[in-house]
Amino acid sequence: MQPAISPRAWALGGLLLAALPFLLLWSVRTGPTGLHELDVTWRGCLAAFGWGEPLDVRLQPIVELRLWRVLTAAGVGAALACSGALIQGVFRNGLAAPSVIGVTSGATLGASCGILVMAGYGASVLGLSDLGRATFVIPLFGFVGAMGVVTFVTMLSSPGGRLSAPTLLLSGIAVNTCLAGVLALMSFLVLQEDIDVARAMQQWTFGTFDDRSPYHAATVWCGIALTMLVLPFVSWELDLMQGGEEDARALGVSTVRVRVLCIVAAAFAASAAVAVSGQVAFVGLVVPHVLRLLAGRSHRSLVPLSLLGGAVFLVGLDLAQRTWLGDRALQPGVMMALVGGPFFLALLLFHRREIEAW
Repeated sequence: MQPAISPRAWALGGLLLAALPFLLLWSVRTGPTGLHELDVTWRGCLAAFGWGEPLDVRLQPIVELRLWRVLTAAGVGAALACSGALIQGVFRNGLAAPSVIGVTSGATLGASCGILVMAGYGASVLGLSDLGRATFVIPLFGFVGAMGVVTFVTMLSSPGGRLSAPTLLLSGIAVNTCLAGVLALMSFLVLQEDIDVARAMQQWTFGTFDDRSPYHAATVWCGIALTMLVLPFVSWELDLMQGGEEDARALGVSTVRVRVLCIVAAAFAASAAVAVSGQVAFVGLVVPHVLRLLAGRSHRSLVPLSLLGGAVFLVGLDLAQRTWLGDRALQPGVMMALVGGPFFLALLLFHRREIEAW
Protein backbone atom coordinates (compact mmCIF):
# COMPACT_ATOMS: atom_id res chain seq x y z
CA MET A 1 0.00 0.00 0.00
CA GLN A 2 1.30 3.44 -0.91
CA PRO A 3 1.89 5.76 2.07
CA ALA A 4 -0.42 8.74 2.53
CA ILE A 5 0.78 12.20 1.55
CA SER A 6 2.21 13.95 4.60
CA PRO A 7 0.36 16.83 6.32
CA ARG A 8 3.34 19.10 5.57
CA ALA A 9 2.93 18.42 1.85
CA TRP A 10 -0.82 19.14 2.02
CA ALA A 11 -0.20 22.38 3.92
CA LEU A 12 2.50 23.52 1.50
CA GLY A 13 0.33 22.63 -1.47
CA GLY A 14 -2.56 24.66 -0.04
CA LEU A 15 -0.26 27.63 0.54
CA LEU A 16 1.11 27.52 -3.00
CA LEU A 17 -2.36 27.05 -4.45
CA ALA A 18 -3.60 30.12 -2.58
CA ALA A 19 -0.56 32.23 -3.52
CA LEU A 20 -0.61 31.48 -7.25
CA PRO A 21 -3.88 33.27 -8.24
CA PHE A 22 -2.89 36.30 -6.17
CA LEU A 23 0.52 36.50 -7.86
CA LEU A 24 -1.03 36.03 -11.30
CA LEU A 25 -3.56 38.81 -10.80
CA TRP A 26 -1.03 41.16 -9.22
CA SER A 27 1.41 40.51 -12.05
CA VAL A 28 -1.25 41.32 -14.65
CA ARG A 29 -1.94 44.50 -12.71
CA THR A 30 1.74 45.55 -12.86
CA GLY A 31 3.44 46.86 -15.98
CA PRO A 32 5.43 49.69 -17.56
CA THR A 33 2.25 51.66 -18.25
CA GLY A 34 1.43 51.73 -14.53
CA LEU A 35 -0.77 49.92 -12.03
CA HIS A 36 -4.42 49.16 -12.72
CA GLU A 37 -7.13 48.73 -10.12
CA LEU A 38 -7.67 45.10 -9.14
CA ASP A 39 -11.34 45.10 -10.16
CA VAL A 40 -10.45 46.59 -13.56
CA THR A 41 -7.72 43.99 -14.04
CA TRP A 42 -10.10 41.18 -13.07
CA ARG A 43 -12.77 42.36 -15.53
CA GLY A 44 -10.17 42.63 -18.27
CA CYS A 45 -8.97 39.06 -17.60
CA LEU A 46 -12.51 37.71 -17.74
CA ALA A 47 -13.13 39.58 -20.99
CA ALA A 48 -9.97 38.05 -22.49
CA PHE A 49 -11.63 34.62 -22.17
CA GLY A 50 -14.98 35.91 -23.44
CA TRP A 51 -16.62 35.84 -20.00
CA GLY A 52 -17.53 39.50 -19.76
CA GLU A 53 -17.63 42.88 -21.42
CA PRO A 54 -14.22 44.16 -22.55
CA LEU A 55 -12.65 47.25 -21.04
CA ASP A 56 -11.92 50.48 -22.84
CA VAL A 57 -10.44 49.91 -26.29
CA ARG A 58 -7.10 51.31 -25.12
CA LEU A 59 -6.99 49.35 -21.86
CA GLN A 60 -8.22 45.87 -22.85
CA PRO A 61 -5.26 45.08 -25.19
CA ILE A 62 -2.81 46.04 -22.42
CA VAL A 63 -4.49 43.73 -19.91
CA GLU A 64 -4.57 40.88 -22.41
CA LEU A 65 -0.90 41.33 -23.33
CA ARG A 66 0.04 41.16 -19.66
CA LEU A 67 -2.28 38.21 -19.05
CA TRP A 68 -0.76 36.01 -21.76
CA ARG A 69 2.70 36.99 -20.57
CA VAL A 70 1.94 35.95 -16.99
CA LEU A 71 0.19 32.71 -17.93
CA THR A 72 3.14 31.80 -20.15
CA ALA A 73 5.61 32.56 -17.34
CA ALA A 74 3.59 30.44 -14.88
CA GLY A 75 3.48 27.56 -17.36
CA VAL A 76 7.20 27.76 -18.05
CA GLY A 77 7.99 27.69 -14.34
CA ALA A 78 5.65 24.75 -13.75
CA ALA A 79 6.97 22.77 -16.72
CA LEU A 80 10.65 23.25 -15.89
CA ALA A 81 10.17 22.46 -12.19
CA CYS A 82 8.20 19.31 -13.03
CA SER A 83 10.90 18.30 -15.51
CA GLY A 84 13.55 18.85 -12.84
CA ALA A 85 11.69 16.76 -10.27
CA LEU A 86 11.37 13.86 -12.71
CA ILE A 87 15.02 14.04 -13.79
CA GLN A 88 16.28 14.21 -10.21
CA GLY A 89 14.07 11.28 -9.32
CA VAL A 90 15.01 8.99 -12.20
CA PHE A 91 18.74 9.76 -11.86
CA ARG A 92 18.56 9.70 -8.03
CA ASN A 93 20.63 12.87 -7.86
CA GLY A 94 19.54 16.24 -6.44
CA LEU A 95 22.13 18.05 -8.57
CA ALA A 96 20.55 16.90 -11.83
CA ALA A 97 18.25 19.32 -13.64
CA PRO A 98 17.13 20.06 -17.21
CA SER A 99 19.62 22.92 -17.49
CA VAL A 100 22.51 21.07 -15.84
CA ILE A 101 22.41 17.91 -17.96
CA GLY A 102 21.72 19.78 -21.20
CA VAL A 103 18.01 19.16 -21.75
CA THR A 104 17.09 22.84 -22.03
CA SER A 105 20.15 23.51 -24.21
CA GLY A 106 19.09 20.70 -26.53
CA ALA A 107 15.55 22.06 -26.65
CA THR A 108 16.93 25.55 -27.36
CA LEU A 109 19.05 24.22 -30.22
CA GLY A 110 16.05 22.38 -31.60
CA ALA A 111 13.81 25.43 -31.25
CA SER A 112 16.46 27.57 -32.97
CA CYS A 113 16.49 25.11 -35.88
CA GLY A 114 12.69 25.40 -35.93
CA ILE A 115 13.00 29.19 -36.13
CA LEU A 116 15.34 28.80 -39.11
CA VAL A 117 12.88 26.45 -40.80
CA MET A 118 9.97 28.82 -40.22
CA ALA A 119 12.08 31.67 -41.58
CA GLY A 120 12.55 29.78 -44.84
CA TYR A 121 15.76 27.82 -44.27
CA GLY A 122 15.23 24.19 -45.23
CA ALA A 123 11.59 24.65 -46.32
CA SER A 124 12.14 22.63 -49.48
CA VAL A 125 13.59 19.76 -47.45
CA LEU A 126 10.63 19.56 -45.08
CA GLY A 127 8.01 20.35 -47.72
CA LEU A 128 6.38 23.09 -45.66
CA SER A 129 4.84 25.56 -48.06
CA ASP A 130 3.25 27.86 -45.51
CA LEU A 131 5.74 28.15 -42.69
CA GLY A 132 3.91 31.09 -41.15
CA ARG A 133 1.13 28.70 -40.16
CA ALA A 134 3.39 25.78 -39.22
CA THR A 135 3.15 26.57 -35.52
CA PHE A 136 4.00 23.00 -34.58
CA VAL A 137 7.54 23.32 -35.93
CA ILE A 138 9.26 25.03 -32.98
CA PRO A 139 7.76 22.79 -30.23
CA LEU A 140 8.44 19.69 -32.35
CA PHE A 141 12.05 20.64 -33.02
CA GLY A 142 12.50 21.56 -29.35
CA PHE A 143 11.25 18.13 -28.25
CA VAL A 144 13.54 16.34 -30.71
CA GLY A 145 16.51 18.38 -29.50
CA ALA A 146 15.70 17.72 -25.83
CA MET A 147 15.18 13.99 -26.40
CA GLY A 148 18.37 13.71 -28.41
CA VAL A 149 20.47 15.35 -25.70
CA VAL A 150 18.96 13.49 -22.75
CA THR A 151 19.35 10.16 -24.57
CA PHE A 152 22.98 10.94 -25.41
CA VAL A 153 23.81 12.06 -21.86
CA THR A 154 22.08 8.99 -20.39
CA MET A 155 24.10 6.68 -22.63
CA LEU A 156 27.35 8.42 -21.69
CA SER A 157 26.61 8.27 -17.97
CA SER A 158 25.52 4.61 -17.89
CA PRO A 159 28.58 2.51 -18.76
CA GLY A 160 27.68 -1.15 -18.44
CA GLY A 161 24.07 -0.20 -17.74
CA ARG A 162 24.86 1.33 -14.33
CA LEU A 163 24.27 5.04 -13.85
CA SER A 164 27.29 7.09 -12.81
CA ALA A 165 26.39 10.37 -11.06
CA PRO A 166 29.72 12.16 -11.70
CA THR A 167 29.68 11.09 -15.35
CA LEU A 168 26.11 12.36 -15.63
CA LEU A 169 27.01 15.84 -14.38
CA LEU A 170 30.27 16.03 -16.33
CA SER A 171 28.56 14.86 -19.51
CA GLY A 172 25.83 17.43 -19.04
CA ILE A 173 28.37 20.23 -18.55
CA ALA A 174 30.30 19.11 -21.63
CA VAL A 175 27.16 18.90 -23.76
CA ASN A 176 26.02 22.33 -22.55
CA THR A 177 29.37 23.78 -23.60
CA CYS A 178 29.24 22.15 -27.03
CA LEU A 179 25.67 23.26 -27.67
CA ALA A 180 26.47 26.82 -26.59
CA GLY A 181 29.20 26.87 -29.23
CA VAL A 182 26.86 25.50 -31.89
CA LEU A 183 24.20 28.10 -31.03
CA ALA A 184 26.78 30.89 -31.17
CA LEU A 185 27.96 29.68 -34.58
CA MET A 186 24.41 29.47 -35.90
CA SER A 187 23.65 32.99 -34.68
CA PHE A 188 26.85 34.32 -36.26
CA LEU A 189 26.14 32.70 -39.64
CA VAL A 190 22.49 33.76 -39.72
CA LEU A 191 23.45 37.29 -38.67
CA GLN A 192 25.22 37.68 -42.01
CA GLU A 193 22.01 36.81 -43.87
CA ASP A 194 19.05 38.00 -41.80
CA ILE A 195 19.44 40.16 -38.70
CA ASP A 196 15.78 39.68 -37.66
CA VAL A 197 16.10 35.89 -37.58
CA ALA A 198 19.42 36.17 -35.72
CA ARG A 199 17.77 38.47 -33.17
CA ALA A 200 14.95 35.94 -32.67
CA MET A 201 17.50 33.18 -32.06
CA GLN A 202 19.43 35.39 -29.64
CA GLN A 203 16.22 36.21 -27.80
CA TRP A 204 15.55 32.47 -27.42
CA THR A 205 18.99 32.03 -25.86
CA PHE A 206 18.29 34.63 -23.15
CA GLY A 207 14.63 33.72 -22.71
CA THR A 208 11.68 36.05 -23.07
CA PHE A 209 8.09 36.46 -21.87
CA ASP A 210 7.42 39.58 -23.97
CA ASP A 211 4.71 39.71 -26.64
CA ARG A 212 3.29 36.33 -25.74
CA SER A 213 -0.07 35.26 -27.16
CA PRO A 214 -2.82 32.76 -26.31
CA TYR A 215 -0.97 30.27 -28.52
CA HIS A 216 2.16 30.44 -26.32
CA ALA A 217 0.21 30.02 -23.10
CA ALA A 218 -1.84 27.15 -24.54
CA THR A 219 1.28 25.39 -25.87
CA VAL A 220 3.09 25.22 -22.54
CA TRP A 221 -0.01 24.33 -20.50
CA CYS A 222 -0.97 21.57 -22.96
CA GLY A 223 2.57 20.25 -22.56
CA ILE A 224 2.12 20.25 -18.79
CA ALA A 225 -1.23 18.45 -19.06
CA LEU A 226 0.29 15.70 -21.21
CA THR A 227 3.25 15.37 -18.81
CA MET A 228 0.87 15.00 -15.86
CA LEU A 229 -0.67 11.92 -17.51
CA VAL A 230 2.57 10.06 -16.81
CA LEU A 231 2.69 10.79 -13.06
CA PRO A 232 0.31 8.06 -11.82
CA PHE A 233 2.50 5.46 -13.56
CA VAL A 234 5.88 6.58 -12.14
CA SER A 235 5.47 8.39 -8.81
CA TRP A 236 5.40 5.34 -6.50
CA GLU A 237 8.00 3.54 -8.61
CA LEU A 238 10.38 6.52 -8.37
CA ASP A 239 10.15 6.32 -4.57
CA LEU A 240 11.09 2.63 -4.68
CA MET A 241 14.00 3.35 -7.03
CA GLN A 242 15.63 5.78 -4.60
CA GLY A 243 17.13 2.82 -2.71
CA GLY A 244 18.72 1.48 -5.89
CA GLU A 245 17.44 -0.01 -9.13
CA GLU A 246 18.33 -3.57 -8.14
CA ASP A 247 16.16 -3.37 -5.01
CA ALA A 248 13.37 -1.77 -7.02
CA ARG A 249 13.46 -4.57 -9.59
CA ALA A 250 13.33 -7.10 -6.76
CA LEU A 251 10.08 -5.40 -5.64
CA GLY A 252 8.62 -5.78 -9.13
CA VAL A 253 9.36 -2.33 -10.58
CA SER A 254 10.06 -2.20 -14.31
CA THR A 255 12.95 0.24 -14.02
CA VAL A 256 13.43 0.51 -17.79
CA ARG A 257 9.78 1.48 -18.30
CA VAL A 258 9.92 4.05 -15.48
CA ARG A 259 13.17 5.55 -16.79
CA VAL A 260 11.83 5.85 -20.34
CA LEU A 261 8.52 7.39 -19.20
CA CYS A 262 10.26 9.89 -16.91
CA ILE A 263 12.86 10.92 -19.48
CA VAL A 264 10.28 11.37 -22.24
CA ALA A 265 7.93 13.30 -19.93
CA ALA A 266 10.76 15.50 -18.60
CA ALA A 267 12.04 16.23 -22.10
CA PHE A 268 8.50 16.99 -23.31
CA ALA A 269 7.84 19.42 -20.46
CA ALA A 270 11.19 21.16 -20.90
CA SER A 271 10.78 21.45 -24.67
CA ALA A 272 7.27 22.90 -24.28
CA ALA A 273 8.71 25.56 -21.96
CA VAL A 274 11.64 26.35 -24.25
CA ALA A 275 9.35 26.49 -27.29
CA VAL A 276 7.41 29.43 -25.87
CA SER A 277 10.02 31.29 -23.84
CA GLY A 278 13.51 30.24 -24.87
CA GLN A 279 16.16 29.02 -22.45
CA VAL A 280 15.37 29.69 -18.76
CA ALA A 281 17.89 27.78 -16.67
CA PHE A 282 17.98 26.48 -13.08
CA VAL A 283 14.22 26.51 -12.33
CA GLY A 284 14.28 22.72 -12.49
CA LEU A 285 17.19 22.65 -10.05
CA VAL A 286 16.09 25.18 -7.44
CA VAL A 287 12.38 24.45 -7.03
CA PRO A 288 12.39 20.63 -6.57
CA HIS A 289 15.38 20.83 -4.23
CA VAL A 290 13.72 23.41 -1.97
CA LEU A 291 10.38 21.57 -1.97
CA ARG A 292 12.10 18.29 -1.13
CA LEU A 293 13.52 19.93 1.98
CA LEU A 294 10.14 21.40 2.96
CA ALA A 295 7.71 18.60 2.12
CA GLY A 296 9.72 15.38 1.97
CA ARG A 297 11.04 13.10 -0.75
CA SER A 298 7.88 11.29 -1.85
CA HIS A 299 7.36 11.87 -5.56
CA ARG A 300 3.60 11.49 -5.15
CA SER A 301 3.66 14.94 -3.54
CA LEU A 302 6.96 16.34 -4.83
CA VAL A 303 6.08 16.39 -8.54
CA PRO A 304 2.64 18.08 -8.16
CA LEU A 305 4.16 20.50 -5.65
CA SER A 306 6.90 21.27 -8.17
CA LEU A 307 4.26 22.26 -10.70
CA LEU A 308 2.74 24.76 -8.27
CA GLY A 309 6.08 25.83 -6.83
CA GLY A 310 7.65 26.40 -10.23
CA ALA A 311 4.78 28.63 -11.32
CA VAL A 312 4.81 30.61 -8.04
CA PHE A 313 8.61 30.90 -8.07
CA LEU A 314 9.03 32.17 -11.63
CA VAL A 315 5.99 34.48 -11.61
CA GLY A 316 6.95 35.88 -8.20
CA LEU A 317 10.57 36.44 -9.20
CA ASP A 318 9.56 38.07 -12.48
CA LEU A 319 7.03 40.29 -10.69
CA ALA A 320 9.61 41.35 -8.09
CA GLN A 321 12.23 42.35 -10.64
CA ARG A 322 9.69 44.20 -12.83
CA THR A 323 8.47 46.06 -9.74
CA TRP A 324 11.99 47.04 -8.66
CA LEU A 325 13.68 47.52 -12.03
CA GLY A 326 10.77 48.72 -14.16
CA ASP A 327 11.77 49.16 -17.81
CA ARG A 328 15.23 47.78 -16.99
CA ALA A 329 13.91 44.36 -16.01
CA LEU A 330 16.18 41.49 -17.03
CA GLN A 331 15.36 38.74 -19.47
CA PRO A 332 14.15 35.64 -17.58
CA GLY A 333 17.16 33.57 -18.67
CA VAL A 334 19.56 36.21 -17.34
CA MET A 335 17.53 36.59 -14.14
CA MET A 336 17.56 32.86 -13.43
CA ALA A 337 21.27 32.56 -14.22
CA LEU A 338 21.97 35.16 -11.52
CA VAL A 339 19.75 33.30 -9.03
CA GLY A 340 20.39 29.69 -10.00
CA GLY A 341 24.14 29.87 -10.55
CA PRO A 342 24.99 30.73 -6.93
CA PHE A 343 22.37 28.21 -5.75
CA PHE A 344 24.09 25.47 -7.77
CA LEU A 345 27.47 26.44 -6.32
CA ALA A 346 26.00 26.34 -2.81
CA LEU A 347 24.66 22.83 -3.48
CA LEU A 348 28.07 21.70 -4.66
CA LEU A 349 29.66 23.03 -1.47
CA PHE A 350 26.96 21.50 0.71
CA HIS A 351 27.36 18.09 -0.95
CA ARG A 352 31.15 18.21 -1.33
CA ARG A 353 31.72 15.24 1.02
CA GLU A 354 29.25 13.18 -0.97
CA ILE A 355 30.89 14.30 -4.21
CA GLU A 356 34.34 13.34 -2.89
CA ALA A 357 33.04 9.82 -2.31
CA TRP A 358 31.93 9.38 -5.94
